[in-house]
Amino acid sequence: MSQVTFSDVGKVYPDGTRALKGFTLDVADGEFVVFVGPSGCGKTTALRMVAGLEEITEGEIEIGGNVVNDLEPRERDIAMVFQNYALYPHMSVYDNIAFGLKMRKTAKSEIARRVEEIARVLGLADLLRRKPRQLSGGQRQRVAMGRAIVRDPAVFLMDEPLSNLDARLRVQMRAEISRIQHELAATTIYVTHDQIEAMTMGDRVAVLRKGELQQVGDPQVLYDAPENLFVASFIGSPSMNLVQARIEGKNGAVTARVGVDDLPLPGAPAALAAYESRVVGLGVRPEHVGSGDAVLHGRVVLSEALGSERLVHAELAAEPVVTEEVLEVAVDTDASVAEGLASEARERRTVFVGRYDTSFRAEPGVAIEIRLDTAKAHFFDLESGLAIR
Repeated sequence: MSQVTFSDVGKVYPDGTRALKGFTLDVADGEFVVFVGPSGCGKTTALRMVAGLEEITEGEIEIGGNVVNDLEPRERDIAMVFQNYALYPHMSVYDNIAFGLKMRKTAKSEIARRVEEIARVLGLADLLRRKPRQLSGGQRQRVAMGRAIVRDPAVFLMDEPLSNLDARLRVQMRAEISRIQHELAATTIYVTHDQIEAMTMGDRVAVLRKGELQQVGDPQVLYDAPENLFVASFIGSPSMNLVQARIEGKNGAVTARVGVDDLPLPGAPAALAAYESRVVGLGVRPEHVGSGDAVLHGRVVLSEALGSERLVHAELAAEPVVTEEVLEVAVDTDASVAEGLASEARERRTVFVGRYDTSFRAEPGVAIEIRLDTAKAHFFDLESGLAIR
């Protein structure tokens, strides 16, 4: 397996559309890196440039220390798994997996050994004689993976391979792909639109927006310490609560004014003192709502019982954070989500979502004290969108 290096890589299409800008990233030997972001963010373009399916406009891409900018796809020693499987319908599972080896004129005995070995790893040993039409979606995806793995390439590239599967099968296949990747110690770049896939599968996750890398790191780091409003609002389900807060200093202590409430901020970052009398973005994850010493006053608008927990949606008389980054994530989620956020902004109200125990009861229309653990709160500069550390 080999390291993949992006050095200031850019992509500009003939019509002037820029799909990628200044993209710099090292994918280590044997690492599983996930590219995630909204539609049109450049993640698939970056993947296709590694594969040689898109011309590189700027910068360099290296595989195993060798610059591959001018190499044909077949010369790059990569294998790609697509979302539509791309299996040959007239061939058996065995022949689909063996196809690449046959094209390389590999000896029949070696082909049989490698196909049977991979079939055992993927749980396909009893299906080798079947045709793709006789397989389930998950089985077809395993065949597509087998065809890639059997070639023993330097790098695996996966372009939204689970998007055609139903929700239950996606969960199963996430675990399967992660297990297989770690067993093989295969250098893998995986593209997905689904941030849950990204968080559960990747050794590291790279978040892209409008062709630029926003943040890359361990999935938990992205969740716990987002570097900007875009990453904060994109990563997490339900997403981070974001509300406008005016920073004030009282008796040497920093507080945040949210609507009619004052929140003490004993553990606030020192840099927040420079924002006195200014409005910042206050972010709170749903799991940090419901406990703590700080209190916001609101009214319940919805209570969702999910079996293991209850999600309570409460409306505050405070303005939401509606920046370009936050709106972009909302639009990518669903047009109705973006419309709801715009409506909240016009009416100067914010809906806060909290995770509560199933025993918690809150009927719509009832006043509620929303307790916050401000030590785990996030703060953002509303002009730059960057986190205030």
